[in-house]
Amino acid sequence: MTLDRATGAIDHHVFRDLPSLLREGDLLVANDTRVLPARLFARIGDREAEVLLLRREPSDPGEQIWSVLARPAKALKPGIHLVFPDPAYRGEVLGWGERGVRHVAFRGASDFDAWLARVGHVPLPPYIDRPDEPEDRERYQTIFARDPGSVAAPTAALHFTDAVFEGLRAKGIHLAFLTLHVGPGTFRPVAGEDPSKHALDPEPYRVPPETARALKRGTRVIAVGTTSVRALESWARDGEPADGGWRDTSLFILPPYEFRVVNGMITNFHLPRTSLIMLVAALAGRDPVMRAYEAAVDQRYRFYSYGDAMLVT
Repeated sequence: MTLDRATGAIDHHVFRDLPSLLREGDLLVANDTRVLPARLFARIGDREAEVLLLRREPSDPGEQIWSVLARPAKALKPGIHLVFPDPAYRGEVLGWGERGVRHVAFRGASDFDAWLARVGHVPLPPYIDRPDEPEDRERYQTIFARDPGSVAAPTAALHFTDAVFEGLRAKGIHLAFLTLHVGPGTFRPVAGEDPSKHALDPEPYRVPPETARALKRGTRVIAVGTTSVRALESWARDGEPADGGWRDTSLFILPPYEFRVVNGMITNFHLPRTSLIMLVAALAGRDPVMRAYEAAVDQRYRFYSYGDAMLVT
């Protein structure tokens, strides 16, 4: 689907039409994060537990400290030890954070990333009611995923294929990348009657120097997905780090919002009362977005992570 911000006009296409829907000289910016096999199964004494890695925290050499979510959460008390199927690493709960987060130290002698690749499972969205399969290791990744750190894919980018990229380059559309590691808080419903009181969990992001240079050329910027929008607008708000390094963002974009960088976006169709749909409404306007969603339902568009896409320009 395409949605014209100026007129509210809606049209219907297939994703391979994308090069014809953009202008020569446009800058398309996508998130190159890679989904971790972040779902782990362990034993706590005679009980089973499930752990979802969220982000790696600073730690001393010889151990990995991670913020995690766990089930059953009450079983992960400070001092509790986690035993995994591959004993090369063991876990110890160090303490509790906010919103049910636990801090766990993983200790072992082997390469942690290689161990995680052996024992970890793909954290598929909860509405996919089946165990992960070996094919999900790549199926739940974008074709340009390269920087591991997310617990969910930036799903608007799952539509891209090599053929689409070749068409974009042939049209003279420029490509640039940034990284924002997606956490589960992005998808948490907005509770309460006042959305402005909702807080997003911090997520690390980085806009590399080559992308920063491309952004300064003054061309129209089309962001691929809400994560790219948030990273770009956070970069514009926070300023460019001297070393081009990492920062955290909790930027919650909802109407009204003055966009500093982004002129358009590609996005999937989102659930009501999420920060995702509010971001889209901030860019395109609430009423046009509601009409677009009505058309999507009427035309039997697919929602969720593996669903269809909308181009807002």
